[in-house]
Amino acid sequence: MSATNGIEEAVAAAFREQWGQVVATLIRVTGDWDLAEECAQDAFAQALDHWRRDGVPRRPGAWLTTTARNRALDVLRREAVGAAKLREVAVLARDEPSYDAGDDGDDSGVRDDRLRLVFTCCHPALPIEARVALTLRTLAGLTTPEIARAFLVPEATMAQRLVRAKRKIRNAAIPYRVPPAHLLPERTTGVLGVIYLLFNEGYAATTGADLVRSNLCAEAIRLARVLARLMPDEPEVLGLLALLLLHDARRHTRVDAAGDLVTLEDQDRTAWDRAEADEGAALLETALRRGRPGPYQIQAAIAACHTTAPTAEDTDWADIAALYGELARFVPSAVVRLNRAVAVGMSEGTEEGLGLVAELEAEGDLAGYHLLPATRADLLRRSGRTKEAAEAYRRALELVENDAERRFLERRLAECRSA
Repeated sequence: MSATNGIEEAVAAAFREQWGQVVATLIRVTGDWDLAEECAQDAFAQALDHWRRDGVPRRPGAWLTTTARNRALDVLRREAVGAAKLREVAVLARDEPSYDAGDDGDDSGVRDDRLRLVFTCCHPALPIEARVALTLRTLAGLTTPEIARAFLVPEATMAQRLVRAKRKIRNAAIPYRVPPAHLLPERTTGVLGVIYLLFNEGYAATTGADLVRSNLCAEAIRLARVLARLMPDEPEVLGLLALLLLHDARRHTRVDAAGDLVTLEDQDRTAWDRAEADEGAALLETALRRGRPGPYQIQAAIAACHTTAPTAEDTDWADIAALYGELARFVPSAVVRLNRAVAVGMSEGTEEGLGLVAELEAEGDLAGYHLLPATRADLLRRSGRTKEAAEAYRRALELVENDAERRFLERRLAECRSA
C-alpha cells in the first residue's frame, strides 16, 4: 500500500469514527449547524495534506476537533458575531475533545453531545422525516443522496427537508440538550427511529463499496445503551437495543473475506457472537414482560427467531410470518409487507409468496426499490423458474446501489443462466 493510500484510508477511518462527535461538539458551542458541518468538512480536508506531511496524529479526533474549532474562530471573527460567542467557541481549545459537556444548563443529567444532537433533531416541532434525515446527516455524516435513497425520495426533496429543518431549529431557538424527564416521552418515537435507521445504514449500506459500515452499527448501539440507561422502564427502548444486538451478533458473518455478501441461510452460525445474542434475547424478554408490545419488540422477536435457530432449516418461518403480520399493524409499510412475503414464501410455499410480491408490484409503492425484484427473483429461483428469475435479477441489478449487493445479484443471475 502506498503512503498516499494509507493516509487516505486513515482520514476515511477518522471520518467514520469521529464525524458525529466533531459536528456535535461544534454545534453545542457555536449553535450554528451549517457552520459546524462546514468547519468539520474543512478539518477533514486539511487532514489529507497535514497528515501526509506530518503523519497521523496520536489522537485523530482531538486534531480534527481543534482544527475545526480554529476554522470556526476564523469565520466568527470575520463575521464579527461578538466576543461572547468567541469565548464559547474557545471551549474547544482543549487537546482532547470532551464527551462530557459539563454544566451548561442541561438538567437531564446526560453529558453526551451526540445524544443531545439526536434529541435536538427529534424535537416535536420538526416533521418526523426531517428529524431522522437531519440526524443521519449531522451525526453519521451521510450524504444527501444516501439519505434520499434510504427514504426512497428524490435527492432534491431531501435537500429541501434538511434546509427547512435547520432553519426551523434556528428560528424556533430549539435548545441543544436532552430534555427533562417529563418531556422524554414525546421525543421517544423520533429518537428510536433515528437510532434504528442509523444502525440500518451501517448494517446494510445503501451505497458504496462496503455492505457493512461497522462504525455506524457501533454508534447506534452506543446511543441505544445510553437511552436505555436514561429510560430503563420503557419497553420499546429495551426492544430497540435488543433488536440491534441480535442483528449485530450476526454482522461479522454477513460478508466473506472478499467483502461479498453471505445470505443468512449460508452464514456460519458458529461464528455468531453468542454473548451479544444472549444479551439481546434477555433484553427482549425483559421488555416483553412490561406487557406493552411495540414495533421494535416485534422486530427483535423476529431477529430472535433467526438467531436462536440452530440451522437455517430449523428457522420457524411460520412464526416469523405471523410476527410480520403483527408488525404490519404497528408499521403498515410496503417494506414490512415485502418481508412478510418472504416469510410466507418460506413457510407456505413460493407461489403464496409470489402472490404477495405481485400485489406490491401492482401498488407501485416500492417502485425503484431493488429488493422488490430481488425478492421476486429469489422466490422464482427457489421454485425452479430460473428463466423468470434471471429477468427479475436483471431488474434488481438496474436498481441496486451497493457494490457488494450488486456482486451477489450478478452471481445469482449467472447461476440462473447456467441452470
